[in-house]
Parts: sequence; structure tokens; C-alpha cells
Amino acid sequence: MRGTLLNTATVAVGGAIGLAAGQLIPPSYQQVALAGLGLVTVGIGIRMFLRTRNVLVIAISVALGGVLGLALGIHAGIDSFATWARGHLPGDMSRFNEGLITSFVLFCIGPMTLLGCMQDALEKKIDLLALKSTMDGISAVFLAAAFGSGVLVTAVLLLVFQGALTLLARKLKPLADRAELLDELTASGGAILIGIGIGLIGLKDLHTANYLPTLVLAPCVAALFVMLERRFAA
Repeated sequence: MRGTLLNTATVAVGGAIGLAAGQLIPPSYQQVALAGLGLVTVGIGIRMFLRTRNVLVIAISVALGGVLGLALGIHAGIDSFATWARGHLPGDMSRFNEGLITSFVLFCIGPMTLLGCMQDALEKKIDLLALKSTMDGISAVFLAAAFGSGVLVTAVLLLVFQGALTLLARKLKPLADRAELLDELTASGGAILIGIGIGLIGLKDLHTANYLPTLVLAPCVAALFVMLERRFAA
């Protein structure tokens, strides 16, 4: 768990610095920075999306994930939490949802997260997570300056998420060893990031929180496609 604890600390510290800096920046400048952050988020999302080996896998996963997320009321639940948080957390809460979801996907989704937790648990090394911690800490400064306290909450979610991955390392090792599944997980996270970026630019609010189940469905759908391809090939 050393790597995860380090990662959590860097995100929390970076978020706190960004939160303090954001209060000193005029709203007009924040809007310009937010639009720029949206453009960068779209770019990162496209790069992640291009990891897919089968676009149909992502299409099915995103569609089903969105429906499932809507049925579970994920976006509505985060809205309710944001309403509660306005009275308990510092800073501007108007962008709480975007900050929470954007930073969660950026910090927790991707091959470096899973492989880093595997390395931490199975090899007792934190090289990958140490590198990830540096990048996440720097990103947290800019994200918190733009979004506020949602990024600080992500530090807690990161601790829980990566801690669970570390504890379940042996059971999750088959996923880490199968690049075709890991690529689809990364690509599905990229699709969500593109949606977040579109919202940040101001084009349309896609309620991207509802699409979070996609991150679970994508590797499962990819595994199903691989199984069907092998069966038909035989």
C-alpha cells in the first residue's frame, strides 16, 4: 500500500495548493482556463480512446454503461452529495461534479494504475506509482484551481480504489496480463474523458457520471468478443 498512500498524499497536497490558488484567480480568468482544460481533456481522452482494438466493444460498453448508470442514478447521487458538500467543504462548489469525475477518471483509470498496484502488491516496488504520483500531484494543482473541492474528495476515492486494487492484486493479475482487455478499459475511460471535455468547453453537459459503469463493462465485453472470435475461428 506504500505506493497508494504516496499517490493519495500527492493528490491531496496538490489539490490543497490548487484550491488556495483558485481563490486568488478572477472568475473571467478561471473560465478561460476551464475551457483550455476542456480542450486538453478532450485530447487526453482521444489518446486513451485510440487504444481500443475494437470500436464495437466500446460502443456497446458505453451505451449499456450509460443506461445502467442512469438506472442506478449515479449522476443524481453525485448531485445530492454535492449539495451536502456545499455546507461542509471549502471553496467554490459550482464545478464540484466535474472536478470529482474528471479527476477520478484521470487519476484512477489507465494501465499505469492497475500495473502500479500489481507491482506494489506482488513485487513490493512502487516505481510506477511513484511516477504516477508525481504526475497526479501536478495535475491536481490545476484541476483544483479550476474545479474546487471535488478534487480533494477524489484523493479519498483514489485511496479506496487503488487500495482495493492492491489488496486484490493476485485475483486481478489475469486482467493486467491481458493487453486486449486492459486496452479496452483504457479506451472506455478515454470516451468518458471526451464527454467531460465537451462539457468543460461548454458545448453540452452529457452527465458523464452515468457512464462510469462502462469502466466495468468494457473488459467484460472485450473478453466476450475474444471468446466468440476464438470459437468461430475454431
